[in-house]
Amino acid sequence: MSNKKGIGLIVIVCIITGVLSSLFTVVLMKNNLVSSTKENSTQIVVDNKGKSQNVYHAVTDKAMPSVVGITTTTIDNNNIFAIPTQSQGVGTGVIVDANGYILTNSHVVSDGKASDVNVLFNDGSTSQGKVLWNDSNLDLAMVKVDKKGLTPAELGNSDDVRTGDISIAIGNPLGLEFQKSVTQGIISGLDRTIKTEKSNMTGLMQTDASINPGNSGGPLLNEKGQVIGINTAKASQAEGLGFAIPINTAKPIVEQIIKNGNFEKVTLGISGADLQMFEASTGADLAAEDGVYVVEVVNNSAAQKAGIQAGDVIVKVGNDKVSTMSDLNKALYQYSLGDKSEITVNRGGKEIKLQVNF
Repeated sequence: MSNKKGIGLIVIVCIITGVLSSLFTVVLMKNNLVSSTKENSTQIVVDNKGKSQNVYHAVTDKAMPSVVGITTTTIDNNNIFAIPTQSQGVGTGVIVDANGYILTNSHVVSDGKASDVNVLFNDGSTSQGKVLWNDSNLDLAMVKVDKKGLTPAELGNSDDVRTGDISIAIGNPLGLEFQKSVTQGIISGLDRTIKTEKSNMTGLMQTDASINPGNSGGPLLNEKGQVIGINTAKASQAEGLGFAIPINTAKPIVEQIIKNGNFEKVTLGISGADLQMFEASTGADLAAEDGVYVVEVVNNSAAQKAGIQAGDVIVKVGNDKVSTMSDLNKALYQYSLGDKSEITVNRGGKEIKLQVNF
């Protein structure tokens, strides 16, 4: 009997131990799952001061000192009575060099026509700015202030951006009374084209982060706090659609202006038009699907020396596909005087590669 009791006791102990072990495993897995879910959903970390911080805190803390408000005054005589009228504008900019260089939109500084440009910094100080360069087709401008020791933003690589990436916008959406507003979302589309009053803007990044007119010129940031784009427009016909110029479009311009104090754009020496627009207005049906139709080639220009002819359709500059005049302009901004490039044209249905010296 004692042996049977002993065996029975061992069996009971084994059963109890197994049940307890299973319960412990279930509880441990549940805790790990909850912990993992919380960590993934809130992305909260604790810094060395014991303060909780998520990715949006981190990006805001890093980028905010580099974001500025820009107010402008523009005098306009273009009215029926030729009476000077004064208008005010508000936008955003981002510091790209410690010695006072600021990147923004061209329309923020009235496409270079603003008579007064005032820059408001994160610490509350202000300074007068001077427009060094602007391009209304790219909707980019560079402003210089006489101030040193500023905090420049870190520029990212917009070529690495993917649909679904985190995007964070900082700016003054409805004027300076709402300055330093932060909105978040994702990159909801790439390589978008939108129509503006002056031209078609191509190659834009689309985001669902809330962007309003005063955000123009401000940075679109990734989860590392790097600038991946410059906010430029909001689709008026839909909610939740904002657009930004990829920062890689601006980089060669920024670098040259910081180095030389100005930017000298290379010229190809043609007059042209978007192929689709040319075909629609003339009824022509050319072999190329899209590109820039060459209407005229300037004598003794880089285009003429390379062998580009009127009637050619430019489809590539280097490795960059060209569909519109906006694409062609953006491609040319990557080059400096003295550089060489291969330009591909469609001539009568046949693609020809030509060497161009700028």
